[in-house]
This record gives sequence, C-alpha cells and structure tokens, in this order.
Amino acid sequence: MLAGCEYSGKTTLVAKIQEWISETLGGTPGLHDHFTIPNLAHRELTDEEVGQVLALSAALKEEFLRYIISYHLSPSFLSAPDHLMVGFHIEEAVYAPMYWGYGQKGEYAERSTLARYTEKELLAAAPDTVLVLLKASPDVIRRRMKESPHRRQIMKDEDVERSLELFDEQFADTLIRNKLELDTSRATIEETLAEFVRGVLPMLTDADRLRMLTTASS
Repeated sequence: MLAGCEYSGKTTLVAKIQEWISETLGGTPGLHDHFTIPNLAHRELTDEEVGQVLALSAALKEEFLRYIISYHLSPSFLSAPDHLMVGFHIEEAVYAPMYWGYGQKGEYAERSTLARYTEKELLAAAPDTVLVLLKASPDVIRRRMKESPHRRQIMKDEDVERSLELFDEQFADTLIRNKLELDTSRATIEETLAEFVRGVLPMLTDADRLRMLTTASS
C-alpha cells in the first residue's frame, strides 16, 4: 500500500513496484488507484462523470467512499496473493476533511478513527500488509506541481505543508507494523525502487520467498 500527498511520486513508483513483483515473485499484482475523489473508477472518468462525482453532497461522497473502502477489505478480495493499493484509507483520512466536507473529528464516520478501524479489518485478512509512505520536500512538491501539473489536481498550493504533516500523522498512528518511509526529493525512480526493495525484503513471508525461488528458477 502506497500513501503520500499528491506529487510525492506514488503513480511513478507503483508502476515500478508492479514490474518488480511480476519479475521477482511472479504473477500480475492487482493495482487499485481509485480511492480519491473524483477518481473513483478503474478507468479515467470523463469530464461529465467527474462533474457528477463533484456534484454529490458531502454526505453522499462520504458514504460512497466508505463503501468503496469496505469492499476492498473483504476476505474474498484480499485472498489474491498481491494487491497494490494507492492512497486507500490514508489518503481519504487526509483529503476528506480538507477538501470534501466530511470526516472531521467529532463528526459521523470521522476519517482518522475510520482509518484505524480499516486497518484492524485489513490486518485480520492480510496481516503481512506493507504500508509505504512517500514524501518530498515542500519545494520539490511545488516544483512538480508547476512542471508537470495533474489534469485533475486535488491539493492546493497553500496546503502542501499541511498535507505533508497530516500524512506523517497518519503514518505515525497506523496500526500497520510493516511500514517504510521513502523520500523522493532527490532520488531517481531507480534509487527509490532500490530503497523500497531493500526495505521490503525482510518483510516478505515464507510463501513470498518460496515464490521468489520458483520464479528465479523458471
């Protein structure tokens, strides 16, 4: 699972991790990157569909995201050997109160509390889950925002520092014990991937190690 504020490098790294898993462990891991409003589908939404998502009330946005997250916690879904989740409940805990009008402390379905509940459910079905926090300095984040703007950007320039702080808080509070923190400020994608691999290898299960041996010998 990868988390981190917008422009921290999640999309770039997850593609490399997907390749690494395929080459090292075998198989094709599922990639799930549709937990952030308005990107709520496996495909890119049309402008009309994005408008429909954004037009939903805060209450409907809250319920819709809660059900999407819940679906991805089911034992049948998690029974596959590999899933790559981008954002998931961590991003929801940061951006929902900041931009979408729900999930504040003291409110129904407050997102930081829901994040910990989500992790309990996740770890019950997938105890070997690894959480990776990607981060970069505010200056680097802002440079990327300027040089390669996202078509449907969420984070505002004035919120960069606060976003980084909130992701740090979620990472500190997580119940997931297998976790890595990667700073992409100056590292190339190859260097970041290598750092990920070094960090994740000790966290692999015996079944994963057997898969590595089988894949290497095939």
